[in-house]
Amino acid sequence: MTLAVTAQAASMIREGKEVCSFGAGEPDADTPEFIKEAAINALNEGKTKYTPSSGLIELREAIAEKLLVENNLEYSPVQVAVNCGAKHSCFNALFACCDAGDEVIIPAPYWTSYPEMVRMIGAEPVIIETEEKNDWKITAEEFENAMSPKTKMIIINSPGNPTGSVYSEEELRAIAEVAEGEDILILSDEIYEKLVYDETPHFSIGSISPAVRDLTITVGGFSKAYSMTGWRLGYTAASAEIAKAIDILQSHSTSNATTFAQYGALAALAADQAVIEDMRDEFDVRRQYMLGRLQAISNVSVVEPKGAFYVLVNIGEMGLTSVNFAEKLLSRYEVAVVPGEAFGADKTVRLSYACGLDVIKEGLDRFEKFCREH
Repeated sequence: MTLAVTAQAASMIREGKEVCSFGAGEPDADTPEFIKEAAINALNEGKTKYTPSSGLIELREAIAEKLLVENNLEYSPVQVAVNCGAKHSCFNALFACCDAGDEVIIPAPYWTSYPEMVRMIGAEPVIIETEEKNDWKITAEEFENAMSPKTKMIIINSPGNPTGSVYSEEELRAIAEVAEGEDILILSDEIYEKLVYDETPHFSIGSISPAVRDLTITVGGFSKAYSMTGWRLGYTAASAEIAKAIDILQSHSTSNATTFAQYGALAALAADQAVIEDMRDEFDVRRQYMLGRLQAISNVSVVEPKGAFYVLVNIGEMGLTSVNFAEKLLSRYEVAVVPGEAFGADKTVRLSYACGLDVIKEGLDRFEKFCREH
C-alpha cells in the first residue's frame, strides 16, 4: 500500500496535477558522491564477481567494528551477514529461526511487511495493538500477556516506522527480561538508528547482556542513513548458530548482495559521518515544522516522533477509515498520505517528511483545510 500511494501520486503528477506526496519511505537526497565513486571504482577495477554468500569479509569486519563502537554489541565478522536490504535481512532472520505453527509477536502500528513475512514462512503473526498514550510502543506487560507456548519471537522496531517512536533503554530492558525468561528470540530492526532527534539516544537491545545478545538478531543497513535505498544493502548480526543458518539460507536463495554495491557500503562506513548529521539536521527542521502544524489541527492528534522521518496522525475523530480518508484527500486536495490500514492502525495515516519543505508547507495547507472541512 505504501508503494501504491507513491505510484498513484506519481501518475497524477505525470498527468500534470500538482500533487503533494507524503508517501515517501526514503530520503529525498541523493546518495553521497564518495559512496557512488567507490562503487564506480569497484566496477572499473573488475570487482564484479561473487563474494562469499554473507558478503565481503572486509565489509563484515567494518560492520562488526561499527556495532562494537556505536552499539556496544560484540560480534565477530562471521556472525555478520550482508543481505539485499534490511527487508531481506528481516526475512532471512524470520526464515532461519521460525517454523510453521510458531507465533511471532508484532506490536501495531507495525511496518507493513512484518506480518506478511511471518505468514510467508507459515508462522502466525500475533498483533498487539499499542496505545497512543504509550507513544505507540509495546510494554513488557503487554508482551508477557501476549505470549503462548507457541511464541518464538518478538519484533521490535526502534526508531519505528510508521510511528517515529524510539524505545528507551529502560523499556527495552524490561522487554528483554521477559524474552530472556521465556527464551524468546528478538528481531531488533534498527534501520533508522542514525535518524534520532532532540538528543534522544538510540539503544540496541542486544547490548544488555551476552545472554540477550544471543537471543537477538540485530538488523541494520545503509538505505536510510546514507540515502542508499536502491542499493539494497542491509545486514544481520546474530549468534553463531543463527548466523550460520542465515548464511546457508542466503547461499541457496540470493547468494551474495551485489559486489560493487558492497564497496560503496565500505566507503560509507569508513567516511566522515558528517554527511549523516547534515541530512538529520534537515529532517529535524521539517519534523518540527510538520509537528507544529499538525498539533494545531483540532480534530486530529499526533505523538511527537523522536526518530525516522514519519509522523503518524490519529484521524479517529473524523469518522473515516484510513483508506477513505486517504482516497478523499488525494482525489479532492491532491495530497498523498499512506492509510494506517497498511500498518495495522486503521484510525491513522502516515505522513513522511522525507520531502522538500516547500512540498510540506503546501501539502499541510491542503491537509489542514481538508480536516477542518470534514
